[in-house]
Amino acid sequence: MALKCGIVGLTNSGKTTLFNCMSNTRAESSTAAFSATRSNLGVVHVPDSRLYRLAELQPTKKIVHTTIEFVDIPGLAKGGGAGQGSRFLADVRNTDALLHVVRCFDDDALPHVEGSVDPVRDIETVNLELQVKDLESAGRKLEKVEKLVRIGDKEAGKAAGVLAVYREHLESFRPARTVPLDTGARLHAGDLFLLSDKPVIYICNVDEASAAVGNRYSRQVEKALEGEHAEVLTVAAAVEADIAELESEEDRKAFLQDMGLAEPGVNRIIRAAYRLLDLRTFFTVGPKEVRAWTIRAGMTAQQAAGVIHSDLERGFIRAEVIAYDDFVSLGSEAACRDKGKLSVEGRNYEVKDGDLLNIRFNV
Repeated sequence: MALKCGIVGLTNSGKTTLFNCMSNTRAESSTAAFSATRSNLGVVHVPDSRLYRLAELQPTKKIVHTTIEFVDIPGLAKGGGAGQGSRFLADVRNTDALLHVVRCFDDDALPHVEGSVDPVRDIETVNLELQVKDLESAGRKLEKVEKLVRIGDKEAGKAAGVLAVYREHLESFRPARTVPLDTGARLHAGDLFLLSDKPVIYICNVDEASAAVGNRYSRQVEKALEGEHAEVLTVAAAVEADIAELESEEDRKAFLQDMGLAEPGVNRIIRAAYRLLDLRTFFTVGPKEVRAWTIRAGMTAQQAAGVIHSDLERGFIRAEVIAYDDFVSLGSEAACRDKGKLSVEGRNYEVKDGDLLNIRFNV
């Protein structure tokens, strides 16, 4: 399963620049709201050093990273959610999470759409646009459900009550993710894929000098979001996009070190997304390929087999499991088997992060 993140933010916040840091697909930035005719789509490999260590122990023809897909939505502007920009928001309906890019830098050559840099105001503007769009969606469904209520549909009555709570919550300028309803009740709005219900990571896009420690703008963001328990990351997207274009890995590392960084900001963003969505990685190892796979926490061995191929899930018999640390410590599958570190698990085994799986199946 591939993780899919939507990148949102005001025009000139640096969304497309951040996108270019991450993806091999190069996109042109714009200084005009809604000037683009479509969203930018890109796929990036998820960095995982464990793959290379596994390949050292098990010679293989290729290494296959799991991937993450990014959707760069053309920049919003105040009032855009109900106008031209609203059609772009449909592109993030099926995303797993949102990366909300916030402008935290001054640049006279790139004027702010509101005339001044104020990241807290910008966050409120974007959140309002998402909430307005969600309010439209919830309102339309509530109208349909209320028609069913009038003809005596009891299940529709429950749905109407839930949707009314959503509508009131959104009308109070609060995101859908904080609506005071349990998981069961939320299912009545599940088919709406509400934008403000998605988990979010805030990306403070700062200048090069502030890459390592942030600046007064990023600190304003951190203070404003203290009560939300939201993850806030600081990235200097413009310079990291330039670094990403360097061909030499040594040159990229040298430039990052000069900025006081141990790794690219994209690596931190991907790890944050994994934490936010509670994801896990398991591996398959063999002479043809060493490969990483992404699953959600709590998935069973049979479900994990389905991530590889539906036939493996349908014909699942058992999974042979080795923990990553045991494989690295002992050096081979045979050694793990001899030392009792290879276990045979049934369909209900909960796969752990770093597990090496060998699926036995029969179709």
